[in-house]
Amino acid sequence: MTPRIALDAMSGDFGVEVTVPSALQILREYKDLDLTLVGDADVLKQKLGKLPAKLSQRITIHHASQVVEMNEKPSFALKKKKDSSMRVAINLVKTGEVDACVSAGNTGALMATARYVLKTLPGIDRPAIITTIPTMYGHTHMLDLGANVDSTSQHLLQFAVMGSILTSAVDNIENPKVGLLNIGEEEIKGNEQVKETAKLLTELPINYIGFIEGDDIFKGTADVVVCDGFVGNVALKTSEGVAKVITHYAKQSFSRNLYARFAALVALPVIKNLKRKIDPRRYNGASLLGLRGIVIKSHGGADVVAFTQAIKEAIVEVEKNVPARISNQLATLLTQN
Repeated sequence: MTPRIALDAMSGDFGVEVTVPSALQILREYKDLDLTLVGDADVLKQKLGKLPAKLSQRITIHHASQVVEMNEKPSFALKKKKDSSMRVAINLVKTGEVDACVSAGNTGALMATARYVLKTLPGIDRPAIITTIPTMYGHTHMLDLGANVDSTSQHLLQFAVMGSILTSAVDNIENPKVGLLNIGEEEIKGNEQVKETAKLLTELPINYIGFIEGDDIFKGTADVVVCDGFVGNVALKTSEGVAKVITHYAKQSFSRNLYARFAALVALPVIKNLKRKIDPRRYNGASLLGLRGIVIKSHGGADVVAFTQAIKEAIVEVEKNVPARISNQLATLLTQN
């Protein structure tokens, strides 16, 4: 099977300056892959230039006359931007012309458009945003990261099931450990929403390990971290901020004086290894989980390395047929329950 991926080529902070080089890079890396670049055809042709036949025959340009701006309201994008590169790319998923789409565009507009066009899977009330987060011993998958800020216990249950299925598929873990993010591990801790969710999860045939706290995210205590979108987004942005603070002070300390610069030179291999492990670009690509199709959200400020990683996430989900797995296994789990 040759994965067919549509790229919202006009999306993100940098548009074709990032999406087109990423497309060429991923095509060189994956010999069995077809891409459709969606956006202004003239701009895309000019940016692509003259390509070798081996690459050009695997790229299709699909014209779209509009672009969803990063600050536009989702409702405006839905009503007024029906020929946007974002909307057209998602439509291609619906019609089956491609297997997935990747966009670095406006998160709210992407979620609203994808949900409107593709609809949710049977048994799923709301899609959730899930992404990979580095831990001390590898990585974990965390959801929801902002799609739903008022989730019910039933929504959280669905997130847990979807997260478990995706993690099992993409990481080849037979029975992923699922943890529910809370303010403590004790049963008496947390709000009513979380407590009720815990009761529901204990009744499902998934590997639910109970409540976990914020620091457990990075310890790798769970393979899947489940939380409300408000909590998840705050936790994610906080961790990104902490990483930036550590980087800032490390640079400041190593440039303090001549001895510090010498120490930095000696420690350079260690610093490079650390930077590589926590580089957020290596984890770019959040899945809009629960839709009848694969949609991957790239960070709006992604560079070529990061956007390429988002495309790789789409490829993996296509190869693993994640939506079908969720649909089939969700039905089985709920029946067993």
